[in-house]
Amino acid sequence: MKKRVAILGVTGSIGRSTLEVIRAEKDSFEPILFSSHTSIDELLTVGKEFPDAVLVLSGQNQGIEHGLKYGLQDLLKAIQDSGADIVVNGITGAAGLVPSLVSLEAGADLALANKETIVMAAPLVFDAAAKGGGKIIPIDSEHSAIFNLINAHGIDRVEEILLTASGGPFRKYTAEALMTIRPEEALVHPTWAMGPKITVDSATLANKGLEVIEAAGLFHIPVDKIRVVVHPQSIIHSMIRLTDGAVYAQLSKPDIRLPIHEALNFPECVPCAFGRLGFDALTLEFEKPDNKKFPMLPLAYEAVRSGGITPTVYNAANEVAVAAFLAKGATFLDIPRIVENVLTMAWPCPHLDLPSILEADAKARQSAQTFIAEKCACAGNFVASGAS
Repeated sequence: MKKRVAILGVTGSIGRSTLEVIRAEKDSFEPILFSSHTSIDELLTVGKEFPDAVLVLSGQNQGIEHGLKYGLQDLLKAIQDSGADIVVNGITGAAGLVPSLVSLEAGADLALANKETIVMAAPLVFDAAAKGGGKIIPIDSEHSAIFNLINAHGIDRVEEILLTASGGPFRKYTAEALMTIRPEEALVHPTWAMGPKITVDSATLANKGLEVIEAAGLFHIPVDKIRVVVHPQSIIHSMIRLTDGAVYAQLSKPDIRLPIHEALNFPECVPCAFGRLGFDALTLEFEKPDNKKFPMLPLAYEAVRSGGITPTVYNAANEVAVAAFLAKGATFLDIPRIVENVLTMAWPCPHLDLPSILEADAKARQSAQTFIAEKCACAGNFVASGAS
């Protein structure tokens, strides 16, 4: 019987890659629900290819004239009613959190590319999974690698997680050179083709910081047992060191379709056409991340250690800072300045529940916007509403 698949964010890089996997394995999967935030034309095109799938335009109401469901509430209702066996969440940013929770509460497995879901609300996410009976299967190549390595060797034998990072396009830049980086330069990643926000995050190492937070939440492991290793080739997608000292790694071409294939087919190991790696001419390099040039990584470790609502604050401030940078309302080096300033504020959180998380997210965004307006020299180019 075919697995019934819902794809949230079908017009983004994860959604498009998921469609490629489904097309290659059409006898195994039945797409039943697609969502896009604003890309109505592409959503309608996908709908013509898969006419039985429900279409939801989550970010605006132009879809009504095309007979589409629209808005967040329609999206959540469509997830609840879909009967999906697995939901692929490729939504960007904090907007992916509530759809993740609803997917799990509805009893679906969650193939998770939206790292903010775990960064903001890991305890709530695992509670929702326990309630609905579904599994959380990571799609990020690093967390997919760790997930499969832990399944093979057992969490009790893991001494440390070695999370690999490409280092981004600016790892060899001097501190002075980082001062003049333009958005168009930051949008060119050396190994991966991704959306603009995550590409900038990779350049600042904020993406790796978010992945550290995510790994701690996903695998219930202390953050001090998670170490980042810069590996520019992106061939080793992560490693685990066992208590006997042996290190096990997952290697493949940097092709996101492989972890998507693995997530869709979990727990089965099914032949796959993606990510095949040759060894005739292969060089693997490793180095330490430069925390002074890329402070977003140590700030992420601080956020995990602070606990409570702080990872949400880190994520929200970063989303605003990246939006400002892309709008040329902040510089590349302003991004960590903005996030650090917001993190230094008091963020009490007596109870980690969804209202508290969403309230902190909103306050952190406003605080970041205020800092940009007051402290960033080119703030006049940035429209605050673009940061949400």
